[in-house]
Amino acid sequence: MQKPTLLLLEDDNNLNETICEYLEEHGYEVDGIYDGYGAEDKIYENSYDLLLLDVNTPGINGFEVLKNAREQGIKTPAIYITSLNSVDDLEQGFESGCDDYIRKPFALKELLIRIETLVKRGFYHQEQEFIEIDDTIRYDPQNSLLYAEEREVQLSVKEATLLKLFLQSSEQTLSHERIFAKLWGYDEEPSDASLRTYIKNLRKIIGKDRIVSVKKQGYRYSPKK
Repeated sequence: MQKPTLLLLEDDNNLNETICEYLEEHGYEVDGIYDGYGAEDKIYENSYDLLLLDVNTPGINGFEVLKNAREQGIKTPAIYITSLNSVDDLEQGFESGCDDYIRKPFALKELLIRIETLVKRGFYHQEQEFIEIDDTIRYDPQNSLLYAEEREVQLSVKEATLLKLFLQSSEQTLSHERIFAKLWGYDEEPSDASLRTYIKNLRKIIGKDRIVSVKKQGYRYSPKK
């Protein structure tokens, strides 16, 4: 499967490059961004496994970037990396939706440990133990398990990855390219036919109306209210 993908918002050129190089050496794919507006564009265009956000950045600050993303339903886990060190700053950071907070200066090894902890959690910023898809279907983000009528539903690896992507990107239209990038690794050939099969199988389980085909664009997961 594809390497975990991270977005790094850091306006210090040297630090941005240093973090990117270090994380890439440890098996991550990193988009290094230098301003808040650029980070917002990338977050809405792509599905990341983790966000690394400096706070005092050009354009809009990291707090606002994450707050806006959370309001749009984006629940990708996030770590703030910042020199701010007051309790009020810490409180504001968690209120805006972050999962962790690391103060500058920090050791790259410490950052890596924090990243691995959140990525291994296998999902995104989620306060509830389960995501209720409907009255009888729920998803366990900690263990990547789907239950229907309290019974575990067996999914293939790619079906499970696709379901997680849909839940993470609720109400966002996911292009075929974005889905291909998540489901197929560099040494695999993406397949439209296989994707349609995975979509069909998921619809059978969670309901055909929840995964909407958007003509010439892709698919969108729309949870029922």
